[in-house]
Order: sequence, then C-alpha cells, then structure tokens
Amino acid sequence: MMSDRTENNLVEQIIQQLIGHGPEGLKPVLELLLNTAMKAEREQFLKAGAHERTDNRVGYANGYKPKGLQTRMGALELEVPQVRGLGFYPRSLEKGTRSEKALKLAIAQMYLEGVSTRRVQDITKELCGYEISSTQVSNVTKELDGQFNEFRNRPLGEVLYLIVDAIYLKIRHNGSVMSMPILLAYGIDPDGRRSILGASSSLSEAEVHWREFFKQLQARGMHGMRLMISDDHPGIRAARRAVFPSLKWQRCQFHLSQNAQSYAPKKSMRMEIGEVMREIFNSPTLEFALEMKRRAVEKYQNSAPQFAKWLEENVDEGLTVFEFPLEHRRKLRTSNGIERVNREIKRRTRVAVLFPNEESALRLVTGVIIEIHEEWVTGRIYLDMGPLLEREPKQK
Repeated sequence: MMSDRTENNLVEQIIQQLIGHGPEGLKPVLELLLNTAMKAEREQFLKAGAHERTDNRVGYANGYKPKGLQTRMGALELEVPQVRGLGFYPRSLEKGTRSEKALKLAIAQMYLEGVSTRRVQDITKELCGYEISSTQVSNVTKELDGQFNEFRNRPLGEVLYLIVDAIYLKIRHNGSVMSMPILLAYGIDPDGRRSILGASSSLSEAEVHWREFFKQLQARGMHGMRLMISDDHPGIRAARRAVFPSLKWQRCQFHLSQNAQSYAPKKSMRMEIGEVMREIFNSPTLEFALEMKRRAVEKYQNSAPQFAKWLEENVDEGLTVFEFPLEHRRKLRTSNGIERVNREIKRRTRVAVLFPNEESALRLVTGVIIEIHEEWVTGRIYLDMGPLLEREPKQK
C-alpha cells in the first residue's frame, strides 16, 4: 500500500545513507527498511493508510513501541507499529522473535548440559555474530526458575518406596569455596513407576536440613510409605526417626559393604570381607542370612575382632528388604537407583566445576532431574507392585 512518492523517498534515504557512511551505514538502513516494512504491514492490516478515510478500515493505529533486536550487524533500535484493540504483530519481526526465543532456549539447554558461561558466550558469538554477556546468560537461566520451583513444590501422592541421598557440588560462598549438599528423593508409586519427588539445597547436610526436607515432602501430600532406603548418614538417621518414626528402613547394602571393608585389619583382607557381605546379602531367606552372619562373627572373632563386632551390631539394618516381595528385593536393597541420578548430575556439572552461588547449583540440578523424571513417568513400569499390595489386608 506504499505510494510511489513514499517509495521514492525511501530509496533516496537509503542512497544518501550509503553515500554518506558506506558499509557502516548498513545498520541504520536495515532499521529504516524494517520500520518501513512494519508500517506498511500495519496499513495492509487496517486496510487504510495513515489518516485515510475509507469504508474498508478495520481498526486504528495506536502509535509505536520501541524494541531492540540483535542481528549480525549489531543491535537494531526499531519502532514497532501498534494497533488499538486488535492482535496485530508485524510478520517482519516474527522471524527475529522466533530466533530470539530459540536462542534463549539454546542458552538454557547449554547451561543444563553443564556448558560453562564462557563457552556459552563463545558459541553464541559464533552462531549469532554477537556476544552474549554473563549477565544475559544469567538472566536467561533465571527464566527457568518459575518452572523449576513449580516442579519442586508440586503436589505428591501415595509413595510406597522412598529412596533418599545427597550429592555435593562446589559453590562460592562469602569469598570461599565450599561443598554444598543437595538432598534428593525419588519414590515408587502403587503403579510401579518411579518419579523424582524433590530436591533441596542448603549449606549443611545436618539433621535439621533433612528434617525440613522430609516435612516438606509430607506437606506436599506424600503418604503411604512402606519402606525407606538410604545410607546411614547421621542427619538422615536422626531426621527419619523424628519425621517417620514407624517407617521401616533399609540401609543401603552397597554402603554397608564399603563400611565393612574399612574394618579389615589389613588391606589384603578387604576382598575377603567384601565376599562375606555379598554371601549374607545374597541369601535366599532372612533366616539363612542371619545364620551366615552368625558364622561370620564366629569366624572373625580372633582374626578381625573389630569387623566381627561391627558386623554383629550393624548388618541387620541391611536385611529389612527380606520382609518385602522377592521380586522387589534386588531393586530395593541399595540406593543405587538414586546414585545413577547423582552420576548424571555430576556428568552435567563437570564443566561448570564451581557454581557462583547456591541458587545456580540448585537450578542446574533441577533441570537435570526434571528430564530424568519425565523419562521415568512416561517410560515402562519399574516394579510390578502386585506382590506387595496383594499380601496387605484390604482397607474396609
């Protein structure tokens, strides 16, 4: 709808700009072209030119709104035409808008993949022709926080098996570098599916942090637990007794075996003790496991008295799993399921090495566990819960 006179004026402006500034004048030329194209689009949309009276007009212009747009020629300062009360947006900018959204998603994905901020800047400069500052990268990742907070605080339901553990990441705090624990929990529901239940960060893995984490899971509706699996961290033990006093507990057999080997009187005996632990844990019944324990205590009373004493006092905590269906024992006797989640987090955070604060560490961990959670809840059934539910009395 551009008139011949307007078109001639535009061409003249472009020519004068290029004559006066040469290649350096391309940026303002591009601004001029885009602004003119958007203005022409608005006239087409309204079916009327500026100040034109016509029966075909479908609305009215409503000024302009400034917008910055990053391009290979640098940042453009544009004036986006507005239309009163109608959903108008120039197609001239749609491509740029999509590119901007795609860039934000790419930056967020690179961050979640563990790519360092400096590397993100290098990649965006190579792909887009302009640099992204550390502040811009940080702002993009913060846009994820709303979604991540929603995930960490979503309502929960019945969870039959609860598995918990902690992972440590290095952060900068008050000018020093320290290892910060992030508490993690996943559960198995009555349908036999796994899900990530939550994550919590704090500067301490003390009992108070675990207790608040467990209470938060409860407040979100988690209920119906039959068994909790974890290692024997003092904070977990104390918090479990305070929040879930009647919940049965399975001490991770993998960690128990590692603990047992530390009581070997000499290095050459570690493998032997490891084999003793495997024989106990692989017993077909609880009675057989207890008999194997009795024999081991008797056998090592003189040759490894500290191990014999430790075995008698601790190994029963790793045998609770015998109270549950045989079909479930292999997957419940250790916390290795969540250990695999930890390894994936470690893989993603290996490049980042050091996080600037607690929030950035929790943000990345949440991004990783959401991906794992979505894979779990849409994947195959992890456990057939029939053998557990069939043995329990039905509620009247």
